[in-house]
Amino acid sequence: MITNIYQISSKAFKGLINFTLGNLITFIIYDRKYLKGKHFSGRYCGMFNENWNWVFSDFKARVFLNINRNIPWPISPKVMIGNYRNIIFDISSLQCFQAHGSYFQAIDGKICIGKDVYIAPNVGLINSNHNIYNPKIRMKGRDIVIGDDCWIGMNSTLLPGVELGEHTTVGAGAVVTKSFKKGYCVIAGNPAKIINTLDKSLSDE
Repeated sequence: MITNIYQISSKAFKGLINFTLGNLITFIIYDRKYLKGKHFSGRYCGMFNENWNWVFSDFKARVFLNINRNIPWPISPKVMIGNYRNIIFDISSLQCFQAHGSYFQAIDGKICIGKDVYIAPNVGLINSNHNIYNPKIRMKGRDIVIGDDCWIGMNSTLLPGVELGEHTTVGAGAVVTKSFKKGYCVIAGNPAKIINTLDKSLSDE
């Protein structure tokens, strides 16, 4: 009984500290519009939300390692972004920028991410490639669009111009070279192809 009370009190105190310091940090380095929605809401304005850890991890990397200093939302120090201004995403998909080793190129061309998208570690979203005849020349970029409720598996790569419709699951290690705009499918392989189609009537269950 006493142990349980201690654990609850300790969690409450830690939650209060995280919430207070986290909000002070966000006023300094983030655009507040990115700190809304499911990740920073709930009971007591998200006081016990573990996603404040994203803020502290990012803050330490910005201050002490000079990593991702200009990006206006919380991002893992182990994620690389080429040009954050070319990334458009719903705030419900903020978790996409917490998976270690992922690379959002976005140097030339936009990356658009819909609602409730999940991206695993070591995923590459590549907007532009080098000219195969002359690698010193970079080809013109093309947008990558990811629809709502998509899941991009670990070690997969999305190449320039790819558009994924809603409820598309990309298998681990897949190389996606073309679009799957209809969505509701599982794709895998190199190059990626449909290996399973999904029943739309089950998507809201």
